Amino acid sequence: MIGIIDYGAGNLRSVINTLKYLGAESLVSSNPNELSVCDKLILPGVGAFPAAMRELRERRLDSFITAAADKGTPLLGICLGAQLLFDYGTEVHEERGLGLIPGRVRLINTAFRLPHIGWNGLNVLRDSPLLDGLPSDGVYVYFVHSYLCDCASEDNLAAYADYGERVAAIVQRGSVFGCQFHPEKSSTWGLRIIQNYVNFSRD
Repeated sequence: MIGIIDYGAGNLRSVINTLKYLGAESLVSSNPNELSVCDKLILPGVGAFPAAMRELRERRLDSFITAAADKGTPLLGICLGAQLLFDYGTEVHEERGLGLIPGRVRLINTAFRLPHIGWNGLNVLRDSPLLDGLPSDGVYVYFVHSYLCDCASEDNLAAYADYGERVAAIVQRGSVFGCQFHPEKSSTWGLRIIQNYVNFSRD
């Protein structure tokens, strides 16, 4: 069972539909007690970092997520959900994040137009369970964002996209994963990435 964390700031329907298409059982909830029975968690997200963290705290989902991750429950953050995994964000004002991956979230430093919207290629730096079975080049995925995840350690960066500067695309620390892009909107390769997460086992 995959728990989809509902905190009022996520594009839930496309994630639900993708998991259903893949034959994966899912549960959508904002209740930590209900989510605690799930084998894996997905943290989707659209919107601003501070508002999202406020919603997580009000629902006591922040402490639930960090405790679940500390126990080894696999967690996948998508778009804003990936950014919330970091120590803090600088959108609107500095705001503490979940602190599951060391680093910060900051505005993309680029001459290109923001937000970064559209298809962009993945440049793979290291192996990740999310990338199993994908080629090392020619994989394009769909982005919608203006802020990027700035990893404190290169070891947590599995793949990036180029948008005037290097934009973290897939981050990972143990069983905690983040996709800055939207795999649920990224056609064949996105489906494969989500299938890889469904299949992931930390054993």
